[in-house]
Amino acid sequence: MTTVRDDPGVVARTPYRWLVLALSWAAFTMTSVDRSTWGPASLAVGNDLGVALTGLGVFATSYYIGYVVSNAGGGYLTDRLGARMVLSSTLFVSGGFMILFGETTSATFGIVFQACVGLFAGADYCAGVKLIADWFRPADRGVAMGIFMTATSLGTVIANAVVPTLVINSGWGISYHVFGAASMVIAVLCLLLLRTGPSEIAATIRLGELKPMLANRDLILLGLAGFGGLWGTYGFITWSNVLMTKGNGVAPVTAGIVVVVYAVVALVAKPLIGIASDLFGGRRKMLTIIVLACFVVTLALFGNAHSVTAFLWIAPFLGLSAYMYSPLMVALIPTLSGTRLAGSAAGATGALWQLGSTAVPVVVGAVFASTHSFLAAFLTLAAGPLAGALLMVPIREPEVV
Repeated sequence: MTTVRDDPGVVARTPYRWLVLALSWAAFTMTSVDRSTWGPASLAVGNDLGVALTGLGVFATSYYIGYVVSNAGGGYLTDRLGARMVLSSTLFVSGGFMILFGETTSATFGIVFQACVGLFAGADYCAGVKLIADWFRPADRGVAMGIFMTATSLGTVIANAVVPTLVINSGWGISYHVFGAASMVIAVLCLLLLRTGPSEIAATIRLGELKPMLANRDLILLGLAGFGGLWGTYGFITWSNVLMTKGNGVAPVTAGIVVVVYAVVALVAKPLIGIASDLFGGRRKMLTIIVLACFVVTLALFGNAHSVTAFLWIAPFLGLSAYMYSPLMVALIPTLSGTRLAGSAAGATGALWQLGSTAVPVVVGAVFASTHSFLAAFLTLAAGPLAGALLMVPIREPEVV
């Protein structure tokens, strides 16, 4: 069995690592809020800009196209230019485009602005993984990645708790103004408080070093498995509000509450699954398979439900399975790639993951429009994590020390 030890650049445990984690988490939280704002705001945006229901998925897809490009390129830029600079600059620009989207009165410009938000938002994930890999030892990364990845679920909670009320009281544009400005403030804090990591001091990577990493069989399988996982997770975030409203007559604010319940459980579940994987010697592959299998089952159950009570009962279990796999997968990335290439590996796998987010809004929208079936839409979502669980099986997980 292959054993992975600390890379030479990784420092001994230091209190500063928790500040690094906090800032990385704050940045990732804001881009997650920005991404999740579309779900509860989409119907109002569509009504205001004259976009039909079937066309709403194009806005989400344009965001995720930009996000995929950002992941793919942002990972290499993180390793090349430094995580601090990439994190702060891209977060600042994405916040600016959020504000511009809140001002738009054109569907065409709105789609372009969404793509630009995504184009700059994806790099903060790569930079955060790089920073955590630099400042946390492999055996400690489960809990660190668990805390870091709560950002995606917290973003969903904040957006679905705040945006429906803001839309009713002030219009959808104010949501994009508020969250865009907050992103820019956190970007400035990251620039001022983050330091260069030890692996970045040790050496600067060259483009030629990426070729062996891109041919890494296990990283490719991990990327494809994450595609399936995010197909289900972000497909639910993008379409659940609309599907519950149009498919079951649930009020928009009530649908937002269901999604909040879905997401809020992950705030505790992600760090706990990270701690569990650390306690079990950093073994994360089998846990990931189990979680993805549970995700398939809960999506099918949600698709068979028809009442608000049933949605609220299933939502926390669905949320657990929809989010607990992500910190396990992310913690595997630097283990498979090494710390020096952690940003590039996170970007490469993240780009594959986000292709699931890019494709699923349009596919699920087309399925629902053609079948008018709530269940068919959710079975379409469940196909993603099912494929992800199967793809995790042949991955060769190294032993960490």
